Amino acid sequence: MQCSWKAVILLALASIAIQYTAIRTLTSKPFQLCPLPSPQNCGLLGGPETEPPFEGRAGCDDYPYFNFSASRKTHILVLATTRSGSSFVGQLLNQHSDVFYLFEPLYHVQTTLIPRLSHSRNAADRRVMLGASRDLLRSLYGCDLYFLESYIKPAPANHTTDKLFRRGASRALCSQPVCDAFSPADGNVEEGDCVKKCTTLNMTLAADACREKRHVAIKIVRVPEIGDLRALVEDPRLNIKVIQLVRDPRGILSSRIETFRDTYRLWRIWRATGRRPYNLDLSQLTVVCEDFLSSVSTGLSHPHWLKGKYMLVRYEDLARNPLVKTKEIYDYLGLPMDRYVEEWIQANTRGSTELSAKHKYGTVRDSAANAESWRLKLSYDMVEYTQTTCEKVLHQLGYKAVMSAEELKNMSISLVQDKTFVPFL
Repeated sequence: MQCSWKAVILLALASIAIQYTAIRTLTSKPFQLCPLPSPQNCGLLGGPETEPPFEGRAGCDDYPYFNFSASRKTHILVLATTRSGSSFVGQLLNQHSDVFYLFEPLYHVQTTLIPRLSHSRNAADRRVMLGASRDLLRSLYGCDLYFLESYIKPAPANHTTDKLFRRGASRALCSQPVCDAFSPADGNVEEGDCVKKCTTLNMTLAADACREKRHVAIKIVRVPEIGDLRALVEDPRLNIKVIQLVRDPRGILSSRIETFRDTYRLWRIWRATGRRPYNLDLSQLTVVCEDFLSSVSTGLSHPHWLKGKYMLVRYEDLARNPLVKTKEIYDYLGLPMDRYVEEWIQANTRGSTELSAKHKYGTVRDSAANAESWRLKLSYDMVEYTQTTCEKVLHQLGYKAVMSAEELKNMSISLVQDKTFVPFL
């Protein structure tokens, strides 16, 4: 019986690997045919294109990806975890008129290759996910949205689909020429209105819109740590700038308990009864802290491959001073803030009584008050356990521990230390 179970597991892993390999083989042709950018090919560094394509090999002009890279667009990657404020940060980039933004395209990779295992710690699962994720991100930064079609289920017909995850979170995908339902005068379109009125998404038009923008930004929560992205960061075809977003793990836990009620049911029982269930999945907390500690330790150690490409942002700093912190982010990216970004910040950080403000992915709220609101939602014993489990990363990121239930509820004292994280330039 033991051998038969091993055989089943091996067959399952082999099936996943074969599926991914097939997808990669069918969609990777441009990357295999065109050589890496250099002064002698594709003009990436401004040099002449001195090497003519030999017979049987396509030239770089046949693939817009390399012409696209030659313009030195900024490829922005927001690296985060769920319920850490990543939707908010993504929207700060999405509002810029020259940015093409995609909300969590790796969702499709996960649901295709490893369904229901978003936080799998299995080494084989992780390798498959990371390999596919890096390939997809590389293609998306080149505005090759056809690559994404391989992971969308059901498969798009004639390059059109209504199944792109959170399509409405991208201004570029809800405006002309991708969608004719709204005019520039309509301003900031609500996500639900976009999905309802724009109907299906034409991937060809979306790719064209991507190429028209000067920069591409992608938000992800399915890559555990910055070290997993080294191959992507070092790719000379890209001009990647990473923004790693972190949040107090106690706040992340509280937000997940409220948002993912079924998955975190046992945590809610602990909070309600004061007794920790014996079968509580503690990895739902420990994984966050382990990944934060590993990733932040790598980023703050300033390895050569991250020089000029890494910025650490605490959600709490952004929530308390959104305009100032957003200006710092844009300075790091080398982009000017336009009026659309400032207007969005003013409209989305002052609180609202509208129903949309209570949506689990909503951004219309009093950001400063929300930053430490978890203190009123978690019991002291849950906080104490979190502090013990995540002690190292709490200290590293400048989050203070509380020593009593009274101190926990005393909102006049912040648990966020003043701490500066300078971008690695």
